[in-house]
Amino acid sequence: MGGKQGRVRVLVADDHPLYRDGVVRAIKATPELELVAEAADGREALTEINRLDPDVALVDMRMPELDGQQVLDAVKRDGLSTRVVLLSAQVDSETVYRVVAAGASGYLSKDSGAREICEAIGAVARGETVLASEIQSGLASQIQRHAQVENERPELSEREQQVLRQIAEGRSTREIGTELYLSPATVKNHLATLYDKLGVKERAAAVAEAMRRGLLE
Repeated sequence: MGGKQGRVRVLVADDHPLYRDGVVRAIKATPELELVAEAADGREALTEINRLDPDVALVDMRMPELDGQQVLDAVKRDGLSTRVVLLSAQVDSETVYRVVAAGASGYLSKDSGAREICEAIGAVARGETVLASEIQSGLASQIQRHAQVENERPELSEREQQVLRQIAEGRSTREIGTELYLSPATVKNHLATLYDKLGVKERAAAVAEAMRRGLLE
């Protein structure tokens, strides 16, 4: 990747002018980088990404209009080639895991120095994934935890298995209660327990997750 003279074309999106100006100055002072646009909110950032097709977009996680996650999701949904690096003042491993899984090419703390940010932009343009050093160990444990959860086959009671089969067949709470001789309130309790064990929040997701884990034939 790279624009004219082999430089990496960069967009910076951050709603804090002072911070954005500091990053912009650092990019302009780096010979291998070329600033193509600035944006003060997520919607403007997405418009400029679509218009200019930068190599890398450095996007704040928390912005008006669209946040960093929403900008990333739109870039991936629309099949755009821009690689997105997210910036955040608060770095936690769960958020990092989520955005990297969603396709982010990098996640940096706002405590990162100007040189570190510029080097990260260059690395991302070369196809690397870059993470702030202080979150790498936390992310590793997060990946292990998610892998453990995904590989688990939760133990369902006989009644929960019956309810699961009923929702897979598209039956309503009332219909399930009639079929299994249960009150609607009891059916709802079983559904809540099922959702919790499967890590989901609604019926369709429960059926899909149960099938993925081999709980439904």
